[in-house]
Amino acid sequence: MPGDMLQILRPDGTLVGDAPVDVDTTRDLYHAMVVGRVYDRKCTAMQKQGRLATYAPFEGQEACQIGAVAPLEEQDWVVATYRDAAAMWFAGYPMVNLILGRTGDERGGQIPEGVNVLPPSITVGGHMIHAVGTGWASKLQGDGGVSLTMFGDGATSEGDFHEAMNFAGVYQTPTVFFCQNNGWAISLPFEQQTNAAALVDKAIGYGMPGVRIDGNDLFAVVAATTEAVETARSGGGPTFIEAMTYRIGPHTTADDPGRYRTEEATDEWRRSDPIDRVRAYLVANDAWDQSWEDEVADEASDQVEAAVEEAEALDPFTAGEVFDAMFAEPTQTLLDQRDMLRRDG
Repeated sequence: MPGDMLQILRPDGTLVGDAPVDVDTTRDLYHAMVVGRVYDRKCTAMQKQGRLATYAPFEGQEACQIGAVAPLEEQDWVVATYRDAAAMWFAGYPMVNLILGRTGDERGGQIPEGVNVLPPSITVGGHMIHAVGTGWASKLQGDGGVSLTMFGDGATSEGDFHEAMNFAGVYQTPTVFFCQNNGWAISLPFEQQTNAAALVDKAIGYGMPGVRIDGNDLFAVVAATTEAVETARSGGGPTFIEAMTYRIGPHTTADDPGRYRTEEATDEWRRSDPIDRVRAYLVANDAWDQSWEDEVADEASDQVEAAVEEAEALDPFTAGEVFDAMFAEPTQTLLDQRDMLRRDG
């Protein structure tokens, strides 16, 4: 792991600097990280059972996802990807919607009233400009909102990334660009994606501050994102954060990472597990015991199982309902097609 980055909580659970949150808040964030991991493992298992479509695991990136969302407020927006289920859930997106989306049910993309989280983006990099748009809208309306967009290192090779960064820099939108650099764009290693020494260097070209952090360090993530959010909210414009992390699992359940990376490298990153290091910190501060850990895990499992049960209990769309959901007022062509399907189906 590179040394030129912000780190507050070492892998052994000791502090380099001051923790950005108190112990009670750390326990809450730890709880959320555990929920994320339980969700991730259950969804991976469900995909293998044929109950979900292709799934993108995020094990190892829980500190990034929970820590980045932690500083946000009610008026803020989260615009994330197919790998950011924990971040979306922690920001208020219903877990049942996340599961529905992975079954191919478009009702998963129906955002509840008052939830400022866009549906997960499948197109790599295509969503970042939307976060610039929601940030620009907040700036024009003067509501103090900040937009956080999350993406992987591979997305920085897309044109959408550069358009979003440039627009945000020029118009000084309250946007936080949070890159989870997990080292691989599917099977392409970081060093083949860019000739830059670090992705954070790209911030300079767009006139915004950038910071590189230990993405497996919950405290570094919270501290960096808090500063970026405060800068954006006060009118200081966008910030780019490069969080150095690692996906323990495959790119998706259709991928075999053993074909392009070594198990030794993965084992090395396991020793920097984000949940393990927060647990070590809590133990050192007399804020953890096994009974509480078991309770947290059981609650997380029950929460995920309840969402799965709710999602699987919904009746599937009929063909007619698919047509009805296209427009508020269906076109005559759609009405004719619907009637034809009903008549001949």
